[in-house]
Amino acid sequence: MHVNKRICLPALALSIAASMMIMRAAMASKAESGMPRDYQQILTTLGRQGDFKDNVLKISLPRNDLKVKVEGMAMPTAFGFGGWVAVTKGSGGKDIMMGDLVLQQKEVNPVMSALLDNGLEVTALHNHFFFEEPRIFYMHVMGNGTASDLAKKVKPALDLIPAAHSSPAESKAENPQIDAQKIAAIIGHKGEPSGTVYKITVGRDDLKVKHMGAVINTRMGLNTWAAFAGTDSNAAIAGDVAMLEGEVTPVLKALRSHGIDVVAIHHHMIDTAPTIIFLHYWGKGTAAKLATGFKAALDELGKPERTRGTLPSPMLY
Repeated sequence: MHVNKRICLPALALSIAASMMIMRAAMASKAESGMPRDYQQILTTLGRQGDFKDNVLKISLPRNDLKVKVEGMAMPTAFGFGGWVAVTKGSGGKDIMMGDLVLQQKEVNPVMSALLDNGLEVTALHNHFFFEEPRIFYMHVMGNGTASDLAKKVKPALDLIPAAHSSPAESKAENPQIDAQKIAAIIGHKGEPSGTVYKITVGRDDLKVKHMGAVINTRMGLNTWAAFAGTDSNAAIAGDVAMLEGEVTPVLKALRSHGIDVVAIHHHMIDTAPTIIFLHYWGKGTAAKLATGFKAALDELGKPERTRGTLPSPMLY
């Protein structure tokens, strides 16, 4: 018996140690993600994957089923054909949902009805491009309630979008063919590659936007971005600029003076303070020239003298 104990005790100790290590790893993983349980349930309800960062659960909805050309140029999904929905905590125990859905013309009204019929708001509908084939529209959605309710409300609309159940068709092994390091140096911000696209996103945290107590940050859609595709000598750019009312005209002038086309000016959100105007643009040329044009527009943002329309509404806090 004594011999057996000497043999078994070390084995038992090793087993206990291994179990503790597994438990610690699981706890560390959970702590690292920090995702609330009710947000995990959103993913289960929708049958999707998402990531939790900066207090926001974000679910990507790429339209990998679409083969889009803009002015005859074939464009990858990451260039600007990926939708999303995001959820964050507001005040009074409510969660806030915002999203941007990428739709073909025939999908617009069925999706809109599914959103409205289930108690969500449609806050904008617009284009991001000219001369694209097929025609693509972007629908913005907002809602508030419990995480569980929001998931149930948005699911019928998402189920109408084909890409919701598609797997990425583009190889993630591909890399941008443009000099991403050079573009980042010109713009002054680093980006991230996604297949053959290089995308730079710049937040507007300086605007301090809130809605029903929720901080509306970069991951909730308050950002300026530029996507680059193609080659250094033959590139395309598309993106979005988030602006205060007093910044609109200076940004327009900056883009047009660099030969970049403006394709839309509109709002994305309602009942937020300050009022945010969004501008979409598109251009072709050398990657360096396009980056310089975007940089010029970026430099017009955040100047102290352009604060018109920045006073928050107390009802939103």
